[in-house]
Amino acid sequence: MKNYFDNYYDWWKNIDKYIFFLILILFFLGLFFSLVSTSLIASDKLDTNSYYFFIKHFIFIILGITLLIIFSFLKEELLFKVSIILFSVSFIALVLVPFIGIEVKGSKRWLDIFFLPRFQPIEILKPFFIITVSLLLSLKNKKLYLKYFLSIIVLSPILLLLIYQPDLGQTLLIAMIWLALIFVSGINIFLFFLFFLLIGLIASYLVIFIPKFEYIKIRLLSFLDSSSGNNYQAEKASDAIINGGFFGKGIGEGTLNSRVPEAHTDYIVSVISEEFGAIIVIGILLIYLLFSYKVIQKINFLENDTIKLILIGSVSIILLQTFVHIGVNIRLLPTTGMTLPFLSYGGSSIISTALISGIILNLTKRKIN
Repeated sequence: MKNYFDNYYDWWKNIDKYIFFLILILFFLGLFFSLVSTSLIASDKLDTNSYYFFIKHFIFIILGITLLIIFSFLKEELLFKVSIILFSVSFIALVLVPFIGIEVKGSKRWLDIFFLPRFQPIEILKPFFIITVSLLLSLKNKKLYLKYFLSIIVLSPILLLLIYQPDLGQTLLIAMIWLALIFVSGINIFLFFLFFLLIGLIASYLVIFIPKFEYIKIRLLSFLDSSSGNNYQAEKASDAIINGGFFGKGIGEGTLNSRVPEAHTDYIVSVISEEFGAIIVIGILLIYLLFSYKVIQKINFLENDTIKLILIGSVSIILLQTFVHIGVNIRLLPTTGMTLPFLSYGGSSIISTALISGIILNLTKRKIN
């Protein structure tokens, strides 16, 4: 027992408390907005005044924070070993999706296992993908291009499985994170832009010529042509932001949740803006930026290339998802179905963000000599 408390004291003494409290603030903001935005949905779907969705969100927050603390406790060597194992397990789960996955609205992205009802394997895989690729890119005594080749071997089957689901949003996110990691690792700029162009061409080919991605083409065309009639959700989301104004309409006064399915996941920023105003959204964005700044500030003092890559990848994935989510909500980008880290409702998304946060806390801890 004494040893446990000593370990806890060392953990508390060495973690970056600023980053830790910013993470907690974001998670509890998500919990609060879940309470005010999902009680109406539960009432409609379950025909009762229920806090069903809020309770589920609360349970996943508790589970997520528990995982966050566990992963921030681990020694670096153990963290890397555990991450490789969990990467392999989550990759196997991703492989199983086409065979035993649940299909929703034409996409098969989820597994329903008795102890993990309807979870999305790619969300669990993302944190460990960052660590696995970072370890490959920082291998010693390996030829430079061999490292990139090994990372491509890891990347390619994941992209193919996501394309098959289909999930173009997550496909592009994983590809962009890989590009960010190889760019920071010191790749030749010509080769980097060649990879970037290749991914862009493949994505364009899929959208234009593959029938399975017809829905992406429809979303793009409706985004470019607002009179097409296929952008109902995006219009309602942007209308909600406009109606909310600077200070919002008040708690429970928003109408977006009753008009748009899954508004509490894909359009949570619009829900918040409608009820609480643009000023609260701006405040939330500042917390994201402050969180990212504090992590990047830590990177400047690190010498270990592997840790630098992992932290850059972790911050990049949070910032990219945030940018895409907000871009969709304000109609700067076409609809992608991307959740907002920390705030959006959804168990897989919460667990993924918690794992990334735990990894960040672990690798930004003060080192004991």
